[in-house]
Amino acid sequence: MSQEEPPGGYPYQPYGAPYGQQPPPQYGYGYPPPPRPTGPSANAIVSLVLNLIAIVSCCNILAIPGAILAGLSLRSGTDPDKARSMVIWSWVLFGLGFVLTISTFIFLGVNGYLDD
Repeated sequence: MSQEEPPGGYPYQPYGAPYGQQPPPQYGYGYPPPPRPTGPSANAIVSLVLNLIAIVSCCNILAIPGAILAGLSLRSGTDPDKARSMVIWSWVLFGLGFVLTISTFIFLGVNGYLDD
């Protein structure tokens, strides 16, 4: 009995189930998922920095509670869900303050208050 060899001279050696019949691979092939990071979130750090810049440069009043929430989220390392919700609220306050600042300048410009 002669088994047919594929081109290239290497003998065909099946591995596992035939092609198309293998089950989808599981995460890590039986290993548990890696632990969640416990260090400071880059999202919280960026939110804190941008809120602080908005306080100083744009006189953005809503950036003050946004910076406080971002700072508190960096300190709450024991409860990641609470920290995540504080960072989300920090971003919401930053965005809302940014929109209000732009809207104020547009309103002032349209009504002629910024003309010389």
